[in-house]
Amino acid sequence: MSSTIQSITNAIPSLGRARLLISSADDVVICSAVRTPITKAKKGGFKDTCQEDLLVAVFREAIKRSGVDPALIGDVAVGNVLPPGGGATVARMAQLAAGIPYTVPISTTNRQCSSGLNAVASIANEIKSGEIDIGIGAGVESMTMNYGAGVMPEKMSDAVLANPESADCLLPMGITSENVAKQYNVSRDVQDTFAANSFAKAAEAQKLGKFKSEIVPVKVKWTDPKSEEEKEVIVDADDGIRAGVTKESLAKLKPAFAKDGTTHAGNASQVSDGAAAVVLARRSVAQKLGLPILGKYVVSAVVGVPPKVMGIGPAFAIPAVLQKAGISKDDVDFFEINEASASSMLIIQILFARLDPD
Repeated sequence: MSSTIQSITNAIPSLGRARLLISSADDVVICSAVRTPITKAKKGGFKDTCQEDLLVAVFREAIKRSGVDPALIGDVAVGNVLPPGGGATVARMAQLAAGIPYTVPISTTNRQCSSGLNAVASIANEIKSGEIDIGIGAGVESMTMNYGAGVMPEKMSDAVLANPESADCLLPMGITSENVAKQYNVSRDVQDTFAANSFAKAAEAQKLGKFKSEIVPVKVKWTDPKSEEEKEVIVDADDGIRAGVTKESLAKLKPAFAKDGTTHAGNASQVSDGAAAVVLARRSVAQKLGLPILGKYVVSAVVGVPPKVMGIGPAFAIPAVLQKAGISKDDVDFFEINEASASSMLIIQILFARLDPD
């Protein structure tokens, strides 16, 4: 019966959403999803915490919530843009410390700016292809410990840098935000209005406890910058959300990247520390093992854009993934898009048929 319905809905494009809602034994399903709080780099709750400790926390909690036997995990992928040392070594260490046996392989991936998403897609595709039945896709970053001039290579090829687009790959994200604002004529006032609304929504959501269910509290050692006293604290909430931010208060901030610029600390994302993990499984296996099913993974898409305006990527990736899924934007109830900067988010809304910012 299910296969008959699927055949009919496949033949009628307008029923693409209905087709996606049909359950199949071969679906890739989400059995648990968890994250640490996201904290300010160099200032926040995880400023003294190694990223492998953050990974251990989300690995343990993701496994606990799913109820899966760690020995049944077929593979683990970890997204990490700023890997200390060999990169995969830290992920492997965290895996073993979290109780996932050495028989489970692990890899790291670096796709800027969606390494964690790339890790999840990698595991989902392994399940789809039949290589594994259960896996974990994760992401971690410590911009406190592994970010800044110190991580840049001492020498780069002059021949490669002679290519303008290659040289653009080294532009700071703040400059790419300025480029977007100039290219698409996005005013400072419009950006600050968007940012103030975003702060207000985040503060209200935090006040109502809407983030609590997805966050695992992490006990860490934290050094007070004033007294230099080391304390043991529990970090259980995002510390970059600020209540009471207004367009007027943001208007007082100086541009951070250019004297005549429009991007500043209040309308662009902070540098952060944090981690997240998702347990994925084939539906038939999850049902057999009695694992919880929170939702299902459908498909992903990756699209390249000019490096000098890299923040507009979602405006082109979203239509691509909708086409792959056989649905339209009107079939989607909720879009969650990375707000790297207000300039990029505003242009994404414009380029992608004016998405509702709410």
